[in-house]
Amino acid sequence: MVWSRTNAHGRWRSSARCRKKRQITRHICVEGWSAIGEWSGVPLSMFLQRVGADLRAKYVSFRCFDDYSTSIDMATALHPQTILVLDYGDHALAPAYGAPMKVRIPTKLGYKNPKYLASIEVTDRFPGGYWEDQGYDWFGGS
Repeated sequence: MVWSRTNAHGRWRSSARCRKKRQITRHICVEGWSAIGEWSGVPLSMFLQRVGADLRAKYVSFRCFDDYSTSIDMATALHPQTILVLDYGDHALAPAYGAPMKVRIPTKLGYKNPKYLASIEVTDRFPGGYWEDQGYDWFGGS
């Protein structure tokens, strides 16, 4: 199953009305720096349930408007801290932070937190990702 802004805009709009989750978490970059931020959005698990995704699938893959891609296992997608970010602080997510939407996964390193989200695919086929295909660890845990 694939969700993208072009084929499921209305369905996403109804999911965006779900209760937002707010979290203050540390973003850890593989380059050695980190920053704490306040993010809010819809839990990815709630979105996947809402669109009827097969939660027994192995992977969730993300493609971004800047041609970036990454993927996670379904357990990480269903983790309560994994959210589709709509706001940073008290404001709508700005382009510098990944608007129109980013995925925030505090249990993963920064390269596993895609920005400029264009599509989500639920699959049993191993999807890899931009950095992962260049030798970075696929799990990418922090």
